[in-house]
Amino acid sequence: MATNGLSKMATATVLLVVIMSIVPTAVAVTYTVGDVNGWTTGVDYTVWLTGKKFRVGDILEFKYGPTHSVDVTNKAGYDDCDSSLAVENHSDGDNKIELKTVGTKYFICPTPGHCISGMKLAVTVIASTSSPATPPPQSSVVPPPSPTPLPPSSPVVPPPSPTPPPPSPDTPDMPRSDGTHEADSGSTTPPPPTPPPPPASSGASRGLMSYVAVAISLVLACMYA
Repeated sequence: MATNGLSKMATATVLLVVIMSIVPTAVAVTYTVGDVNGWTTGVDYTVWLTGKKFRVGDILEFKYGPTHSVDVTNKAGYDDCDSSLAVENHSDGDNKIELKTVGTKYFICPTPGHCISGMKLAVTVIASTSSPATPPPQSSVVPPPSPTPLPPSSPVVPPPSPTPPPPSPDTPDMPRSDGTHEADSGSTTPPPPTPPPPPASSGASRGLMSYVAVAISLVLACMYA
């Protein structure tokens, strides 16, 4: 609980400091020209301006007697004390004039001889600190478009190998060039060896056998004679 109380007090203190720093600059200030002397002759108004800052929204209050008045004029009217150049004239004896824009504002007393004797005022007005800041111009540079990602490449799939057709059961065994036959199951069985034919007897061999047989017959005949 004590920690929460200290935290709340610290927050309130910070807010109070912020408010106190903002309020003096946000609230318009009313300046009585010449202070206790007012708007009259014999007052050095350049000295009265020393140390003062006038902002947009501040008010100048002119208090004067019946022999005086206030003209709002331009720089030429201020320098030459020319009342014909006035843009506003006040003669009520107590006028409050608001400083609405930034720049130098010029005031003179149009009574003959008064402006020349120093009864004139030039006030430089600056911007109010509470006025919103003008945002900086946006850059006209257009960022380059982000690159479009390429689609993922698909892997190349090789075509399937053709499946050899199964052997037809109705197909008879075909003889091969080496004399073998290929069975339906695909295995090769060699045929049984063929016995070589008997050599053909020539005519000379037959004659020799005839002589041998005659000779054997004669030998046998002599033995049994």
